Amino acid sequence: MAEKTRYSDEELQEFKELILEKLEKARKDYDTLKAVISGSDGNDIADTSPTFKVLEEGAAVLSKEEAGRLAQRQAQFISHLEAALVRVENKTYGICRVTGKLISKERLRAVPHATLSMEAKEGKEKV
Repeated sequence: MAEKTRYSDEELQEFKELILEKLEKARKDYDTLKAVISGSDGNDIADTSPTFKVLEEGAAVLSKEEAGRLAQRQAQFISHLEAALVRVENKTYGICRVTGKLISKERLRAVPHATLSMEAKEGKEKV
């Protein structure tokens, strides 16, 4: 029997639903992080006494920096998921960009934006 070169339309639809689910959650998380950065989450120290405000300013700056880094990573994750959706529409989703073989379903369920098979990824790490 010939080796499959791409996933069926039904399988692609299953992956599309998984990606859309992850994308929705990622966008909510990103919005939450943006709210933390801008201070619009209503959970800041503006309404506390001046003593606590002085003590917490350093922590607030650190927290905003961390939230900024997390937001940047989340935006990149969203971008990768959106690119995966394009590959689903093009029917090229799940094809390793190095080997040209299908990426395992297990890997795609765990990392739906993957573009490398485990074989290619392990080979890349050895270099």
